[in-house]
Amino acid sequence: MNHIDTDYLVIGSGTAGLAFTDTLIDESDAHVTIVDRRGKPGGHWNDAYSFVTLHQPSAFYGVNSMELGSRRKDTVGLNQGLYELASGAEISGYFDRVMNHKLLPSGRVAYHPMCNHLGDGRFESLLSGEITQVNVRRKLVDANYMGPSIPQTHTPRFEVGEGVRLVPPNALPQLWHGQQKGGLPRRFVILGAGKTAMDAAVWLIGAGAPPDAIQWVVPRDSWLVNRITTQPAIEFFKEAIGSQADQMEALALATSTEDLFLRLEACGALLRIDRERVPSMFHLATISPGEVEVLRRIRDVVRLGRVQRLAADAMELDQGRVPVAPGTLFVDCTASAVEPRPVQPIFQDRRIVLQMLRLPQPAFSAALTAYVEAHYGSDKDKNRLCGTVPFPHTLDDYPRAMAASMWNQYQWGQDKVLRQWIRESRLDGFGKLMTGIDPADTDKLAILARYKQQAVAAMANVSRLIAA
Repeated sequence: MNHIDTDYLVIGSGTAGLAFTDTLIDESDAHVTIVDRRGKPGGHWNDAYSFVTLHQPSAFYGVNSMELGSRRKDTVGLNQGLYELASGAEISGYFDRVMNHKLLPSGRVAYHPMCNHLGDGRFESLLSGEITQVNVRRKLVDANYMGPSIPQTHTPRFEVGEGVRLVPPNALPQLWHGQQKGGLPRRFVILGAGKTAMDAAVWLIGAGAPPDAIQWVVPRDSWLVNRITTQPAIEFFKEAIGSQADQMEALALATSTEDLFLRLEACGALLRIDRERVPSMFHLATISPGEVEVLRRIRDVVRLGRVQRLAADAMELDQGRVPVAPGTLFVDCTASAVEPRPVQPIFQDRRIVLQMLRLPQPAFSAALTAYVEAHYGSDKDKNRLCGTVPFPHTLDDYPRAMAASMWNQYQWGQDKVLRQWIRESRLDGFGKLMTGIDPADTDKLAILARYKQQAVAAMANVSRLIAA
């Protein structure tokens, strides 16, 4: 058995683990050991489908010390006119650079890929079986707690009968391999209603599949964040900060959860695909209006609950049976990027469990957690500044999540040093926009004043929404 010493043992080299480590070594003299099952840094991005991109602009993602992307705007495609969205390949390459150009050259980071953490500071090489015991001088950091389920690696929760053609979205760009065998599908059934399913549908239509050849199984319709409200530049101040003010006003005036979401739609913060149905799900998936228009072209939408069994000629769902044409290709998009997990304190004596501090920003949340770990004393003080924000799984969860997020923002605003770090952090979406306004720009100052005013009213009303 090998024996090594380190200050922090980080389990996971995905976004959260790398963002935490990057800030920690910048803000302290700590030594960090990173252990991960995968062979490369980047976590689930290594297993993502090839046409995946970020939901939000690249400027909000990655580690604090290294820019992702070039802050260019897309000039073609469904994101045209908005800031770039890094592709999965770009993100994987970026995290490789983070590890090999920043973390390892620091001399204070050790990286052990292809290793499984066994607990109690022990990890095993997946290739040799060799066990290493780590003497952790300070803390173990669980960077996998909020990790998503991935289409490529998850196990379907439904029965798959003989002769069924079921693939993850990863397989779609490789369908041309079947051309020589005469096996190209002409009908597609997309299973799942989340952003992965939307990506698969948009890709299929963009690649030439007729919308009428696609059947979409949607257990629950979803509210979606309008991507124009997430743009990180002064030219979008009205859309970004103005939308924040609108959202605070909606929270301040809403009389119920349903009323809140309708207000958020009315002000342009949220979108829905089917205008005739009120969605019952909100996982903060972010989308452009152009993508929504493409998805509306799919008319064969099945709303009979979740799939229970697939057969070559039919699918059985919670509320009925639906026939399918021979040779139909099922695309499994049922893996959840936001599996429900119990909320727990982030700082737990000699353990740190990385979770959300602001929705939906895992990189910012992990980096801020590292800054607090490096500069503050007791777990009580650290947890006061890093209150866990629960991810919403029902519409009624959203006011509670917003209350927790706004409380964190209030706590950060009371701490001058932390407030300054946040303003300087590239991962903080709108801090620089709000603090860099020209004093002569009365229009932007008025928007900012409205935001602050409505935020106070929102805090007063959100507890009533939670109780209701």
